[in-house]
Amino acid sequence: MTAVAEQNTVNGIPAPEGSVTITVKIQRFNPEIDDAPHWESYEVPALPTDRVLNLLFNIKNYVDGTLSFRRSCAHGICGSDAMQINGINRLACKVLVKDLLAKDGKETTVTVAPIKGLPTLKDLYVDMEPFFEAYRAVKPYLITYGNEPTRERIQSAADRERFDDTTKCILCAACTSSCPVYWNDGSYFGPAAIVNAHRFIFDSRDEGSEERLDILNDAEGVWRCRTTFNCTDACPRGIQVTKAIQEVKRALLFKRV
Repeated sequence: MTAVAEQNTVNGIPAPEGSVTITVKIQRFNPEIDDAPHWESYEVPALPTDRVLNLLFNIKNYVDGTLSFRRSCAHGICGSDAMQINGINRLACKVLVKDLLAKDGKETTVTVAPIKGLPTLKDLYVDMEPFFEAYRAVKPYLITYGNEPTRERIQSAADRERFDDTTKCILCAACTSSCPVYWNDGSYFGPAAIVNAHRFIFDSRDEGSEERLDILNDAEGVWRCRTTFNCTDACPRGIQVTKAIQEVKRALLFKRV
């Protein structure tokens, strides 16, 4: 870790008082010129309260405008900026520099790479279509039959609590792309799809649970889960993903929800 308080800039990037210099090692890939991904490093000034997304913006704005990554709200809600940070799936807008600084006082290196299991389109952003295809396949919406009610569908607080955890999913793909089964076999539905199926399977207002359970009983459904807990560890919203998958398995085994 190198103090840069007396410097005005580092590699052309404004260095505010109290900032430190961090080496950001990024996996780069441009399909128009590269045969394979490669690593490039950048020296970046950062405050302890900066987020990794701030570092990426500084590199793109001041050093290399060709750097490509997704982002939107920058507040951990949209899920756009999921990537591997120091080998762990995280949202770049939620990881603080102070949590990455070396404890021994030496210069810090932060590695950033795209999430695994999905085709890399360029640098840090991937093709999300296989992920959303699995999401759509589990019918992630309320299914009812018969005539529409004349008033809202009433639900008790206890019934709502039953699936509260899985309503938090922001479809960032951090859980699915942390799954070894998904890495090796892209046809697996993946944790996020199962979480979103869970959200409706256990909704007392829904009448499509059997349809979703039949879908997830497929060879590429819940039975492919190996309970490694990678998905739970990766979820930026704290969803108990592995627990939700096990509950869907139990629903299939006992044919009741």
